[in-house]
Amino acid sequence: MKHAGRAVWIAALALAMPLMAHADDAQPWSPAKAKAWYAKQAWPVGSDYLPSDAINELEMWQPASFDPARIDRELGWAQALGMTTMRVFLHNLLWDQDKQGFKQRIDQFLTIAARHHIKPIFVLFDSCWDPDPVLGPQHPPIPGVHNSGWVQAPGTRILDDPSRYPQLEGYVKDIVGSFAHDPRILAWDVWNEPDNDGGGNYAAQEPKDKFERVAQLLPQVFAWARSQHPEQPLTSGLWHHEDWSKLAALNAIERTQLTESDIISFHNYGFPEDFLRRVQQLRGYGRPLICTEYMARGEGSTVDTVLPLGKKLDVGMVNWGFVSGKSQTIYPWDSWQRPYTLQPPDIWFHDLLQADGTPYRAREAEIIRALSRAPRGVVPADAMLLPVTDAATAP
Repeated sequence: MKHAGRAVWIAALALAMPLMAHADDAQPWSPAKAKAWYAKQAWPVGSDYLPSDAINELEMWQPASFDPARIDRELGWAQALGMTTMRVFLHNLLWDQDKQGFKQRIDQFLTIAARHHIKPIFVLFDSCWDPDPVLGPQHPPIPGVHNSGWVQAPGTRILDDPSRYPQLEGYVKDIVGSFAHDPRILAWDVWNEPDNDGGGNYAAQEPKDKFERVAQLLPQVFAWARSQHPEQPLTSGLWHHEDWSKLAALNAIERTQLTESDIISFHNYGFPEDFLRRVQQLRGYGRPLICTEYMARGEGSTVDTVLPLGKKLDVGMVNWGFVSGKSQTIYPWDSWQRPYTLQPPDIWFHDLLQADGTPYRAREAEIIRALSRAPRGVVPADAMLLPVTDAATAP
């Protein structure tokens, strides 16, 4: 009996070993692990990416409109700029529609990106813009309006129906689990701006208790993703609130974002001094930082001023918008109230390249290339603001 008992104990221990081995995976990475991971990566610099012929993430990924040749061409332009990452949005409806086909297209995208030495950040959910996403052909852009076809994930119909949350769990676990050990992926952004109230002209379609539902779901999404033991870090980007340094003063969603993220990501569309203030607020958490949205030229956030600051501070930098196209994000946010139907804005709001790959401003392309080539934390002279010479000031 003693031997039998010992055998049972050994068998039970053997069964428990995998669970014990993964015990640490059930918790966010330690700051030390996150820093060690970040030190091994190329400096993350890139754009939030949508092919120029897609109005939203559904049109990007659906079989009828998925365009590998265009993606290859546009990521080639990104490589030429020295970019090392792209932030790319997925959608739960695409998984519901065709699980295997969607994952095959993700794998095809990763193959193309790896050919151009780009490791994407994949976004699983998003609380911005149209809350009623529908599969199939997407409507054409609204003339002169910023991001007029972007859709939320999950949409209101699923967010309002807890009985469908197991579908969301299946989506997260299958997508993250299928690519959990894929070195071609930089990170998982589990939910973009989760406490955003939508934006645009969609207020009447938003759930009245959207914040409460997302506040309940977000910790579960982190847990679902973490249960797949990904080698890539998890994150969700802070984007508003006056002071991120005081955890207790933040709302429930922001506290989850900070306590559950392996690396901290954030959005900032302000002047350089505001960007610096945000970085200083987040430094106290002791984790690597990636700004996953910046650059709104009319708001004071530019490649010339903010990107070199990010490089000096060793903060990863991802600007909104790469190639001007159907997203129409060259138009500012206020185009929802004042559409640019007669002529384009004097200054592009987002986006770096014209549809043919020509830079909107050659100087921006020069700065990105120079910063990408430089060592970590180093801002070379050719990436700084252009010097004013005596010749330039002569009458």
